Amino acid sequence: MWGRLFRRPPKLHLAGESGEGPVVVMIHGIASSSEATFQNVVPLLEPRHRCIRIDLLGFGDSPAPADSEYTLEEHVASVAATIGSLGLRQPFTLIGHSLGALIATRYAARHPKLVRHLVLVSPPVYLSPAELGDSRDRARQDFFLRAYRFLRDHQDFTVRNAAIVERILPIRRAIEITPDNWTPFVKSLQNAIESQTTISDLAAVRVPIDVVYGSLDEFSSPGGMRIVERLAGVTMHRVRASSHLIGRRLARAVARAVEGPSELE
Repeated sequence: MWGRLFRRPPKLHLAGESGEGPVVVMIHGIASSSEATFQNVVPLLEPRHRCIRIDLLGFGDSPAPADSEYTLEEHVASVAATIGSLGLRQPFTLIGHSLGALIATRYAARHPKLVRHLVLVSPPVYLSPAELGDSRDRARQDFFLRAYRFLRDHQDFTVRNAAIVERILPIRRAIEITPDNWTPFVKSLQNAIESQTTISDLAAVRVPIDVVYGSLDEFSSPGGMRIVERLAGVTMHRVRASSHLIGRRLARAVARAVEGPSELE
């Protein structure tokens, strides 16, 4: 345990860098890559922004250390090491999708002088069912946790069905669960999504926060999102007819969220 805590976090793969102007750093969600996740966002931002895409620990072309437990802390540490190596001179906008939104929130809370604006896309903000007052919210949250445990416990089923789903999705390689990334997937799911402190992390962030999510998001917890909406500094953007993935409609909402604060300043 102590070795993991004190070893140097690995630097992650830069999936792409394009455009000029104020920097926007993008981190994707579980079982995906930045190239796939932000393919609809980058063309909207790169005319006026320097867009930097980072693959998360264990996914895309980033390293997958054999001794990693893929906790939120480890994900954040590797993102921090990678951003630190870029030599950025000004605070930047940080965009996180899905698991990346949870990682981005913790990073922004821990590095208040580096982030000027936080944009969370489709964040899976979960609490334990016992923390939710509404019985429908408790039932939905309990369903997610049970479903995730089932996926973690049945590798063949999960890998096989992920391949089927990936073939019918409009975004190529949006979901990649394979034997090669099974351990990062399972441990990230268990140690960073199912076990999270996103609400308290959000409360510690001191920059503007925009939350962009689809009305058809399959992984959204209404109870968690209502709590997020009540936090200071948070602006919610609910996008009609959009799912968890960043399709074109959701991408336009993300671009508007990024551009808005820039125009105000």
